Amino acid sequence: MLRIITQIAEATTELQRISDRTHNQQTEGKEVAVREILKTVQTEGDQALLDYTEKFDQLTLTVDQLRVTGSELDAAYQQVSKELIDAIALARKKIEAFHRQRTPKSWVEFGDNQTVLGKRYTAVDRAGLYVPGGRASYPSTVLMNAVPATVAGVSRRVMVTPPGADGKVNSAVLVAAQEAGIEEIYRVGGAHAIGALAYGTETIPKVDVITGPGNIYVTLAKKMVYGTVGIDSLAGPSEVLIIADHNANPVYVAADLLAQAEHDPMAAAILLTTEEKLAQEVQKQVEVQLENHPRRTLTEKAIAHYGVAVVVKSLTEAAKLSNLFAPEHLELEVEDPWEMLNLIRHAGAIFMGHSTPEAVGDYLAGPNHTLPTSGAARYASALGVETFMKHSSLIEYSHTALDDVSQAIQTLAQAEGLHSHSESVRLRMSKQYDQYKC
Repeated sequence: MLRIITQIAEATTELQRISDRTHNQQTEGKEVAVREILKTVQTEGDQALLDYTEKFDQLTLTVDQLRVTGSELDAAYQQVSKELIDAIALARKKIEAFHRQRTPKSWVEFGDNQTVLGKRYTAVDRAGLYVPGGRASYPSTVLMNAVPATVAGVSRRVMVTPPGADGKVNSAVLVAAQEAGIEEIYRVGGAHAIGALAYGTETIPKVDVITGPGNIYVTLAKKMVYGTVGIDSLAGPSEVLIIADHNANPVYVAADLLAQAEHDPMAAAILLTTEEKLAQEVQKQVEVQLENHPRRTLTEKAIAHYGVAVVVKSLTEAAKLSNLFAPEHLELEVEDPWEMLNLIRHAGAIFMGHSTPEAVGDYLAGPNHTLPTSGAARYASALGVETFMKHSSLIEYSHTALDDVSQAIQTLAQAEGLHSHSESVRLRMSKQYDQYKC
């Protein structure tokens, strides 16, 4: 049952407990296992991938079967409904349109004193996209990772995903990948897939950036290979925080809480409301909507452990609690969400008003659904085009411009004890060396 809390001190403690649920996981044994997997993949390459696939997925593959074939890609379109293909295409279109607006642009600024400064943005050469699989399929995750990489201009985009029990990759996932321009796909998952992307094998290329969510083993593997490659984030269990006032519909609020809870037994579903009556109605509606829920067992577990409704004195107090929690998803189901937005500082994605359930963002609104969790929204942002790009600073000084600041540079260099730094400027200011040109 969804718990109701009316005391602010208790609510603060409870929200901190929920936020810390990922950090408090016992990972020591898992870390040892992941480190060994990564080491083995680094040294044994493809053979390690085959061995781990047999061990963890109970599938015996050959090297030639690692990559999804062109005929499998073609056949995928025949194995899903036209309605789903159209929905995937619509989502891809909207996601692409949003991310094209976010693409960083290179710029150059010419100063008055003959200086030129700027930034030059370029895409990484290779991106590795991890898509969870096995028992479930997530075409939306494919789009959210692949489309920004495509828009960024990454020349080689490699996708890895665990195979199903039959050794095949889900057809909807394959369709989504192709709609996003990805055709290099490997049927391998888990920490060993992350190792393959980070270090490269005979078959799978080493990449520059790895993105995409996964289980605790995938997350630990991404953490360990960071530095060898870039990563998007260390994704934890999903979470939603809803701020609701007297205008909110308890049926909708309950549905949105359950939409988050059904992801995972560790998913968090939090309501902050100024109305105790609303909290009570939402509590009842959660029970009603759970009665015939197809994922009832795990959803109930999430609600029981990480579901809570907090009654607050004001929306200002709700905003303070929300900023403390820094939710992955924040829904503002209030009379004037745009006015309340001024109080919000930390959130991965913000859903405005009563007709904007978080599911809109999960699938096709356009903004990315790969978001910071477990309080990381205090300093991190959604996956985007920028994840697959880096920038180089551009600096040009004329001789006159260098002369204007030469003494200041030399003074700073000397203060740091860096003689040649100082000399590299002083020598350029001395005309006696001008003749030393090739």
